[in-house]
This record gives sequence, structure tokens and C-alpha cells, in this order.
Amino acid sequence: MAGMTLNERLLHVGIIDQWDEAARRRDRDKMIELLERVDVREPYVADAVFADPQNYGF
Repeated sequence: MAGMTLNERLLHVGIIDQWDEAARRRDRDKMIELLERVDVREPYVADAVFADPQNYGF
């Protein structure tokens, strides 16, 4: 998955809807679980969404 954006990774494995739902619920633990499934080990990605949800479409 190297070279893919986060959205591309989430789409590739079919979990983008789960990501969007977790983001809307502000479920950080679920978001981190989904990040790990696409080989993203940086939890700050979820925190960035929470810090500026409008920037990420939420």
C-alpha cells in the first residue's frame, strides 16, 4: 500500500464507510484500529481529524 493516500488505502480494503462512521462518532479507538488495518501506525491521524473535522469533511 506504499504510495497510497489514506483514503485510497481505506477504499482498497473496503473500510472507508467504517472510517467515516467512526470519525462522525468521534470513536478514536475504532479509528486507530482501522488505521492499523491499512498499515498506518500513527494515531495522530485520528487526532488531526478531531482537531479540524470540517477540513476532513465531517
